[in-house]
This record gives sequence, structure tokens and C-alpha cells, in this order.
Amino acid sequence: MTKIDIFSGFLGAGKTTLIKKLLKEAYVGEKVVLIENEFGQIGIDSGFLKECGVQITEMNQGCICCSLVGDFAKALAQVLSDFTPDRILIEPSGVGKLSDVIRAVQGVVTDDVTLDSFTTVVDANKCKLYMKNFGEFFNDQIENARCIVLSHTDHISEEKLQTCIAMLREHNETAIIVTTPWDLLDGKQLTAAMEHTNTLEDELARMEHEHHEHHHSHHHHHEGECDDPDCCCHHHHDEDEHEHHHHEHHHHHDDECDDPNCDCHHHHHGHHHADDVFMSWGAETARKYTADEIREILEALDETTYGTVLRAKGIVAAADGSWIHFDYVPGEPDVRMGAADVTGRLCVIGAGLDKAAIAALFGVN
Repeated sequence: MTKIDIFSGFLGAGKTTLIKKLLKEAYVGEKVVLIENEFGQIGIDSGFLKECGVQITEMNQGCICCSLVGDFAKALAQVLSDFTPDRILIEPSGVGKLSDVIRAVQGVVTDDVTLDSFTTVVDANKCKLYMKNFGEFFNDQIENARCIVLSHTDHISEEKLQTCIAMLREHNETAIIVTTPWDLLDGKQLTAAMEHTNTLEDELARMEHEHHEHHHSHHHHHEGECDDPDCCCHHHHDEDEHEHHHHEHHHHHDDECDDPNCDCHHHHHGHHHADDVFMSWGAETARKYTADEIREILEALDETTYGTVLRAKGIVAAADGSWIHFDYVPGEPDVRMGAADVTGRLCVIGAGLDKAAIAALFGVN
């Protein structure tokens, strides 16, 4: 099986620098072919890439997205035949439309060839300029990317970075946007982002699955009291017993709770489906925090203002350039320092969540 990865991006965005990093740190041991085309000019990094053991097929008769599918398909077929590579990296001209390149590659995809990823590299400092002046080409690269890797984010202001992200999101709501400076990331982390093998949705799904399993492993009948203080359906026989951790009202077990936001919502059948109880909120953010800010946010989640938060976890950039990792269960915030991720990530699950309030608490849109 040969994987094909497309690296789009305007001139000077850093496509070749990204490819070099991936060759050193992510594609080690793979037989890789690079197809590059810099608008009719010989690629200046050919020597470096050959030293890395990478076979190069340069197409210098014109931009591949302008040379039509026929020419490109023939060249790609020749590469597959001559080298039978594990991976083909395609670095089209900076002024090419990513949609054209994707269509060209899809024309030669077979059972033995798969389109693995299509990534666009964006200079965070020039996002606004390029979108305004070269929108037809720049926006096409943004709209068709599954992953957008921002370059030159190490010395950019947080305000300018947030503006860039907002502009990109107007044209692509689903792509992973890598906001972390590349020096802080391993090539394998970037590959996971490009291939969508480590996403916000994946993390939320894992958290929901954990609590789904936890909930069903502590399945109770209403005639017996739950002995697990961490169970979301914690309930009591009468109003003289312990108050629920997040609620000031109580329910008798012979009456069904009428409050849809109550996390102890129960049914006469003796159980309730996890989908009726759990909900999730997640966000990716380039915002920088301090450890104290995160601790204050997690402590605030104990309040009923935000619903009943059962679990929160995340990785965010710190104001001093380090990275903050946190885990939370009610009354037990855990904040520590750790490795960088491709962008900040926040995950919360619980019952009756006020998602807008939680977003405001973390300071994200």
C-alpha cells in the first residue's frame, strides 16, 4: 500500500521545512518519493533530500495543477512503477489550487494507493494579507485542507494568532489547526494531526466511553442506595440523608425527577441510558493560560452554574512557553506541566452542561 500526502501552501509558508522535519522524525524507515514542482524551477532542496535517501521526481514543465490530470497521472504511475514507495509526498507550487491537486491524485487512487492526507501550511503572519489579495488561490488551499499547519507562530501576538484562526475557521470548520511552534512538536504528533488520528472528537469520545462504562458498572436498582459517591446517578432514600454534591433539592425514589438538568435523573426501570445523562463540550484553542488560571477555572466547575461537570481534561499553552496538562473530577483538580501538543485542547463531559458558560469560563468562543 502506498500512501499519498499532499502539502499545499503559499510561497514561503514553510512546506519544505515541514517535509524535512517529517522525514527526520515521522517517516523514518519508509521508502519515500517526493514529487515537487516549484512553478518551473528546480527545487533548491534536492541535494538535502537525496542525502536523506529520498528519490525525487521533479516536474519542471509547469505547475502540476495546471498540467492537467493526464500528465500528472502518467508521472505518478511512473513513480509507483519505478519505486513502489511506501509513501509519496506531493509538494505542488505555492500558487496552485489544492482542490485541483486532490482531484488529480484521486484519478490515480487504486486498491494499492490511498490518499492519506492533504495539509496546508499557512504563515500566520501573512494570513490576512493573502486572504485579502489572493483569495481565489489561498482560500481554496484552506477550504480543502484536512489539517492546517500554521508556521511562524513563535513570535506572533496572541491577538494576531486568534484573528488568523478565526479567519481560517470562516473557510474551514473541521480541519485540525496546528498552532504550536514546530520546535516544540515531534514529527509524529504532526503526522497524527495530518492523518486525523488524534482529534478533539476522539478525546471526547474516549472520555464519554470511560464514563459510559463507569456508569453501567455501577448499575443500581432504586430500592437500594448507591454507595459510590462518584456515580452521577447518586441518590438517596429520603430527604434527611446527604445532600447531592451539586444540587440543593432531593427526590424520593417513588417519584421520578422532573428536572431534565438533574444529573441524578432516574427511571422506574432501575437504570437510565448514558446518552440521556452525559453530554460533552470541547474546544481547540491557541490561548495561553497560567497554571493558577486553570486551577481557578477547575475550581469554578464545582459550581452548579455550569451544570454537573463529571470530568474535564485538557492540554493548553502556558504564558511562559511551557504547556499545562490538567485533569478534573469534582473537588479534585490536577494541574501539572507536560509536553506540547499541536494546539490547545479542552474537554468537558457531564450532565445539563451550560456550554456557552463553560466556553466563557475558559475564555474561548
